[in-house]
Amino acid sequence: MNPRLAAAKALTAVLNGKASLNSSLPTQLDKVEIRDRGFTQDLAFGTARWQPRLSALAAKLLQKPFKAADADVEALLLVGLYQLLYTRVPAHAAIGETVGCAEKLKKPWAKALLNAVLRRAQRESEALLSELEHDPVVRTAHPRWLQKSLKAFWPEQWEAICAANNAHPPMILRVNRRHHSRDAYLKLLSDAGVAGKACVYSQDGIVLDEPGDVRNLPGFAEGWISVQDEAAQLAADLLDLAPGQRVLDACCAPGGKTCHIMEVEPALAGVVAVDLEAKRLVRVQENLERLGLSAELIAADGRDTAKWWDGKPFQRILLDAPCSATGVIRRHPDIKLTRQPDDIAALAVLQGELLDAMWPTLDVGGILLYATCSTLPTENTEVIEAFLARTPGARELDIAGQLTQKGERQPAAGLKQPHGRQLLAQEGGHDGFYYAKLIKIAAARG
Repeated sequence: MNPRLAAAKALTAVLNGKASLNSSLPTQLDKVEIRDRGFTQDLAFGTARWQPRLSALAAKLLQKPFKAADADVEALLLVGLYQLLYTRVPAHAAIGETVGCAEKLKKPWAKALLNAVLRRAQRESEALLSELEHDPVVRTAHPRWLQKSLKAFWPEQWEAICAANNAHPPMILRVNRRHHSRDAYLKLLSDAGVAGKACVYSQDGIVLDEPGDVRNLPGFAEGWISVQDEAAQLAADLLDLAPGQRVLDACCAPGGKTCHIMEVEPALAGVVAVDLEAKRLVRVQENLERLGLSAELIAADGRDTAKWWDGKPFQRILLDAPCSATGVIRRHPDIKLTRQPDDIAALAVLQGELLDAMWPTLDVGGILLYATCSTLPTENTEVIEAFLARTPGARELDIAGQLTQKGERQPAAGLKQPHGRQLLAQEGGHDGFYYAKLIKIAAARG
């Protein structure tokens, strides 16, 4: 299959609200020649990343909007515009190959339309975008609801957040401290001709100068490293793990934090990892097996503790709650298309319900670490404020910088909030993330 057609088909499902790229793109990639799969992925993700700009430009170029039944032609046009504006594909190839895909969609009428619009874009896009730049949606390539939310919550940082969301994410490794120190692994990378440097906040993190195939790095198959963003790596150390503790990792898939917990403290009494969907636990099990680790995996709704909790209290709980994922847009740019403003309030309700359900499973004196990959306080500090107000036995702990393996104090990541700390996405650095640390000082009165 033509890579442009594959990308457009994957995007059509997203535009129609029927899928994310994570679910729609793999099916299309299977139909593309192996040599073209990287290009196909770039077309799909790149078009999603810049869709607010591309759609605004398309609206200027079209006489009337597409009908709902022609979302596939719209997707094809956006893929063509992305090639012209953001890739090095020669214009004649971008236009000719994209127009030719209309036949495969069984919509030959669209060929003339696509050809005319793309050729006009080739001539006039710079001038047209200049006219549109006054609109922050076009300037930042973020949907209006999200752009306005970021500006309201982060008036000093919102434009930097948008820029980071539009940048390509760095590739960050987590060194398995059971096998090597970070310094030792940096030496292995250097010897292999791979350049990287230590992360600022995670004591196990290394950010590579250039992304590459992790399977080609020293010791990947042996479990020496994993790919995990620096912000996500902070969870294991924030839990203050110790031998003999029983740990719950709620909403655990794909299992990066589950594995890191056991790498940090090998002498735990046990780890229970819960996720809503059994198919998502397959990836968790694969990660555990590669790293030579074992945990009890349970497919269940975390809120329904009667179906999965054995009544034995946990001394540590990580609740990595479902969220808008607005802190990881650069890794999943189709969030700009799939998320809607009404989702945020619904997610905040779910997050509160999960906190309420998990709390009774925590031992007195135990710690619950609440985490999201959202940059919206509605899902973060406001959720924790409401939980503390209704939960007499809960208190918040300050999140200070962690002690390194060398006994040095790391700086605390992110910005202190009324409750917890907010990490904002950094170009070349960590994703957007949020943490709040709670301790149970008393059991609920029965």
